[in-house]
Amino acid sequence: MLSDKVSSANFRKIAVIINDKMMEVKETIDSDFQEAISSSEKTIIKYYADWCGSCKLFSPKYKRLADDERFSGINFLKVNAENNQEARKAAGVTNLPFFAIFESGKLMETLASSKEEAVVELLNKLN
Repeated sequence: MLSDKVSSANFRKIAVIINDKMMEVKETIDSDFQEAISSSEKTIIKYYADWCGSCKLFSPKYKRLADDERFSGINFLKVNAENNQEARKAAGVTNLPFFAIFESGKLMETLASSKEEAVVELLNKLN
């Protein structure tokens, strides 16, 4: 059986390819930020820092939202706010974790929260 011969991580990658439903959360940096937000009509960005405990706790929730069919047309990005000042300035990041939604490269709304329900409400504004 295929699943006996590959690790669960590789099996999940195979599932992504086969089902083409699961979305990946892509890391972006200053040098490719404008292209990243302009390449998709709808984008959400999670700003985080390596030292931020709430950011770390929210990571699996963010990945789960990226995989949620309700948000299949949305590009999910993440940005290390400490290392990417230009991307941080583009959204006016004030606290972490911080979320920003963009439509066709234009900033629409921001949110500083670690509550999944609040991020879902933000995502719903893109649908």
